Amino acid sequence: MTGDSPIREVDTPKAGEYLTGTEVTFYPSTDTFAFIEFDRKTLEHRLRELAFLNSGVTIYFRDLRGADPWEEKLHYEGGIEAFVRHLDKAKTPLLKAPIVIRGRKDKVEIDLALWWNDSYHEHMLCFTNNIPQRDGGTHLSAFRGALTRIITGYAESSGITKREKVNVGGEDAREGLTCVLSVKVPDPKFSSQTKDKLVSSEVRPAVEGLVQEGLASWFEEHPNEAKAIVGKIAEAAAAREAARKARELTRRKSALDITSLPGKLADCSERDPAKSEIFIVEGDSAGGSAKQARNRDNQAVLPLRGKILNVERARFDKMLSSDQIGTLITALGAGIGRDDFNADKVRYHKIVLMTDADVDGAHIRTLLLTFFYRQMPELIERGYIYIAQPPLYKASKGKSSRYLKDDFEMDAFLVDEGVDGAELDLPSGERRTGKDLLALVQLCRSAKGNIDRLAARAPAFAVEQGALAGLLGESPDIAAAAKRLDLYAEEGDGPWTGERGDTAYVFKRVRRGVTESVVLDDGLLHAADARRLAERAGGLAEVFSAPATFRRKDKSTIVRGPLDLLGAVLDAGRKGLTIQRYKGLGEMNPDQLWETTLDVDARTLLQVRVNHADDADDMFSRLMGDLVEPRREFIQANALDAEVDV
Repeated sequence: MTGDSPIREVDTPKAGEYLTGTEVTFYPSTDTFAFIEFDRKTLEHRLRELAFLNSGVTIYFRDLRGADPWEEKLHYEGGIEAFVRHLDKAKTPLLKAPIVIRGRKDKVEIDLALWWNDSYHEHMLCFTNNIPQRDGGTHLSAFRGALTRIITGYAESSGITKREKVNVGGEDAREGLTCVLSVKVPDPKFSSQTKDKLVSSEVRPAVEGLVQEGLASWFEEHPNEAKAIVGKIAEAAAAREAARKARELTRRKSALDITSLPGKLADCSERDPAKSEIFIVEGDSAGGSAKQARNRDNQAVLPLRGKILNVERARFDKMLSSDQIGTLITALGAGIGRDDFNADKVRYHKIVLMTDADVDGAHIRTLLLTFFYRQMPELIERGYIYIAQPPLYKASKGKSSRYLKDDFEMDAFLVDEGVDGAELDLPSGERRTGKDLLALVQLCRSAKGNIDRLAARAPAFAVEQGALAGLLGESPDIAAAAKRLDLYAEEGDGPWTGERGDTAYVFKRVRRGVTESVVLDDGLLHAADARRLAERAGGLAEVFSAPATFRRKDKSTIVRGPLDLLGAVLDAGRKGLTIQRYKGLGEMNPDQLWETTLDVDARTLLQVRVNHADDADDMFSRLMGDLVEPRREFIQANALDAEVDV
């Protein structure tokens, strides 16, 4: 409702139901906002936070845009304890259950859950009145102070620090710690309008006191678990001391080295970091091409040999012992570690990861991103990290040539080439050419994507023809589907027959005396790709009611469906083209590398950004952590969308 309309009853509850609450409807003004497209992932992330922070509340999130409605129910019993479990689902915990502290003091209410795991990184989320604080504030400082006092006191009283000969600090206490801290404050004060940092002074003593009391009680009541935690913290302290000695040794070596820069680094002459960029490339071959192609004034090149250490599974001292990591740290010049790192000293404000367009290149890029996210996150926050987009293909015809970034761009290029001067004669007598034919081929491309993913369950031709016969929609025609499958029959093949079973459509025929069958089961029929394919098939069924003829120049091809048409167009597009596929950057000549990847007037770079820290932390833990099961689940969930380069 808008304006000054009076309140009115909008619904009547049924027996056993009740309706309550307020409904708010709003529309963003196009006069105020240039971009009004809502991002589902951003909204889902925020609503999930609210569901965790308010235990027992149920949030229904519906996205009714487009032809494929989407809905998710967000409900979590246990509040922030469930939140911590969610954050650590890809890690191995040291305790059976998170430590939960709740209390109220001086009108400040806290809700705290913390859980140690076997990783080497701290993950901390802070909220005030359900609002997230990216930069922490007085509640975070109070928690860290109380935690350090309790941990160091327990370590000394238990004799662990004396026995292990270590001095435990706050950084050690937070290694492998995942924590969610939520406070409720009557009149909170923040450092800015975005509320990224809490500055209310009255919050500190209240949080510090409640956390100290709660942790002290927990440690007294759980002596075995406490020893396990302090044991890990003592190991962290020993590793920190080893890392300190390694850094001091590195500093002494650098002082004796006149250049103090790694030998393989081809540096630039520019000394203003804002104007300088460094390309981190994979191997000496690619490094050689990049060094010849670069602009020596402001472009530096650092080749790295092979795959760097996975810092997700390595402590700080082990990381510093890696030659490749040491080379990278020295080249960037910003130092490393909580005490030594200074983003203001970084020597380049564009750090470009430039790896091959294959599986190994993607792995190396992920390892480098893991290093920057875990050890130098401020460089990502400042927008200094980029990913190069070297082309995968070069298509040449005569004296003209064109670089194409990936398979998607290559297919789009071939479609444009193949449609040019072509025509499609339909069984109805209609002829499609030009933009009409291009629009049809684009629809076939979209349908092929759905068919290819569903082809993991059934033959592609059966999925395609079944969709055209309505088997994936609300008006299936089994006889029509069987007849369409006969379009692919060869001499001596018997006709297809079909029937609906309990959980599938089953088609059979006799081929050279052997019974052959095709099954479209309910798992396939109810997949998201099947729904999308059914929608697209509605616009294709009439076009391909019978075989059509695709003509271009002196060649004619019979097409039985979208796969045939797309294949014929791509073949026509390839005619007369010379296509070169670059497996690695080392295969490109320096001039090719310059005009595609290094030239600021022609290249495309992807800037690395982190929108949600907890999502990024979970992804790195899944892909690069010790646990295999979360990685397997990720692969299984995304296998049908993956493109494998072999």
